[in-house]
Amino acid sequence: MAQQIFKEESSIPEEYRVEEIHQKEYLLNGKLVPWAGAVNKIYSPVCIPGKNGLERKLVGSVPDTTPKEALEALDAAVNAYNNGLGEWPTMSVEGRIKCMQKFVYLMIQQRSIVIKLLMWEIGKTLPDATKEFDRTVDYINDTIDALKDLDRESSRFQQAEGTIAQIRRAPLGVVLSMGPFNYPLNEIFTTLIPALIMGNTILFKLPKHGVLAHYPLLEAFKEAFPPGTVNTLYGKGSEIIAPIMESGKVNVLAFIGSSKVANGLKKLHPKVNRLRAILSLDAKNAAIVTRHANIDVAVNECILGALSFNGQRCTALKLIFVQKEIADEFTKKLTAAVAALKPGLPWEKDVKITPLPEANKPAYLKDCIDDAIAKGAKVINENGGYTEASFVSPAVVYPVNDQMKLYHEEQFGPIVPVVPFESIEEPVNYQVNASHGMQVSIFSEDAEEVAHLIDSFVNLVSRVNINCQAQRGPDVFPFTGRKDSAEGTLSVFDALRSFSIRSLVAAKVTESNKTLLNTIVKKRDSNFLSTDYIF
Repeated sequence: MAQQIFKEESSIPEEYRVEEIHQKEYLLNGKLVPWAGAVNKIYSPVCIPGKNGLERKLVGSVPDTTPKEALEALDAAVNAYNNGLGEWPTMSVEGRIKCMQKFVYLMIQQRSIVIKLLMWEIGKTLPDATKEFDRTVDYINDTIDALKDLDRESSRFQQAEGTIAQIRRAPLGVVLSMGPFNYPLNEIFTTLIPALIMGNTILFKLPKHGVLAHYPLLEAFKEAFPPGTVNTLYGKGSEIIAPIMESGKVNVLAFIGSSKVANGLKKLHPKVNRLRAILSLDAKNAAIVTRHANIDVAVNECILGALSFNGQRCTALKLIFVQKEIADEFTKKLTAAVAALKPGLPWEKDVKITPLPEANKPAYLKDCIDDAIAKGAKVINENGGYTEASFVSPAVVYPVNDQMKLYHEEQFGPIVPVVPFESIEEPVNYQVNASHGMQVSIFSEDAEEVAHLIDSFVNLVSRVNINCQAQRGPDVFPFTGRKDSAEGTLSVFDALRSFSIRSLVAAKVTESNKTLLNTIVKKRDSNFLSTDYIF
């Protein structure tokens, strides 16, 4: 199988090739600062046959900066915010929107190269890489529209109990934004963009995989926003993030990753009560397929949920509970559906399963499968778990039980663990005892049963999906989680509130105060106190 996946470099179509990109600069205080120090080489999950066998293709390199550069970036962000008096936090909402619109225009010019780099760096298929870019552009435009709506609601004075006030949302300060490799553009922008447009200044830590995909956008950040508003961080997170957090100068931690890392970062901050955390963390989303399910619908949605982008999504279905009465039929159809998924390179037509970017992931997945087999499960699909170099063939593992790693650990890869159950309370108890609480998918056509499960799960997870896979979108819906899965809420609407705080100007209703406020508004002397209506 792998011999058909990995091909000679000469066979790769010209339109999908990329020249090595060796990044020699980073964004600091409005300038692209040259870097002549150590670098980290970026290797693709796409392997090329060579004299030493299959070897990951070198895509390029990025700066391997040190704590010194990280603290310089922090100082730039702190100075640009200037205790809320900087150019960006005091700029009018309309002014910030114009800057963001300029950024989107410049970003779109880099669409082709960013999509190529997403394919080469993380193995995302051409349709998925294209969708990620376009969805991110849509997200930014939707955020701009949502901010206009928010500002319109705030563009009036309110009067109560002899007091007149105008209530608006104000920025929080310096935001440290860190995102994951699986959606290195979209997910990090769902925190960075709302944080930015609300007037905060940004420290932007690039993900380990997918880092080069941001390089073509550095010029856009530089041109669109005032100096110091956005500053990029490169290098080992364990080395450069600690001194930033220990400084106590970060006001908001926007992090998408593991709860263990997030907890460690929060503990480094000397004034935790001053730190707001917006976190999207661990998830082990379960699907529950009851004997009343439409099996074809369940199989189709579970395949999408479990194996889209090789299962490397926080919203992926990572454990499937199926009632014993239909387990044989369900697993038979499931394995057939898995067999129909085409493996290959990201740009090849109709490819669904691609090589994995994390070098240690194939070994970890094998360990999970071996653990399950040792405890009574089997890989029930042909070639399931077959591994060569960075490629792992999807594995349907059955029957999985609570003694196995696959029952508890978030595999974040192409393994589909299936757990047979008798009583409907079994998957409910699983969720009760789980450390995570992001989403669940229920497959059943029985109204009474679905109603019971809805009421069982709405206080255990943040989203209950009926006869469909777990997912983040639409982006106007709230995205959060319970327990160790999240802190704060993201959506086009909610994120603007997460990265800001309500602030108001109030005065007693007297003739002199009314004259004073009217004069300020008419002369447009204040960016905060304003009745301008943004169209």
